[in-house]
Amino acid sequence: MPPRTRAATYARRRTRRMAKVEHDLTGAQWEALQQAWGGCAYCGHAPDGAGLQKDTILPISRGGRYTLSNVVPACRSCNASKCNTEVVTWMRRKKLDERAFLVRQATTLRALTSPGPDTGSDTGTTTGTTHPDDTTGPA
Repeated sequence: MPPRTRAATYARRRTRRMAKVEHDLTGAQWEALQQAWGGCAYCGHAPDGAGLQKDTILPISRGGRYTLSNVVPACRSCNASKCNTEVVTWMRRKKLDERAFLVRQATTLRALTSPGPDTGSDTGTTTGTTHPDDTTGPA
């Protein structure tokens, strides 16, 4: 018979939630995220030995997954404080700059998902020119 402690019950629930969804964050993507942020995504602290933890913007308990677009590196303090609160609500409560975080998260995500210059593809620069094969651009 499984233990009936509160911690064991929550652990079983988390295991079931995690098994229901597909998580596609690779180790290489996690390393790239940590380097792109350079520390905690929320407070900017760069912990020494303990390292950064994966924190989901939309918590697993609210339907989030470990994907490149939903995970940011967080220090232990911020991750524990945020718990399963939505990121904007938590940042307002902590009086952190939510707009700066959201803009940086979008910029970082765009940089990590855009093709590199060595692929030879158009990276979508904002010079006002369009690629010759682009049929969706201005006519």
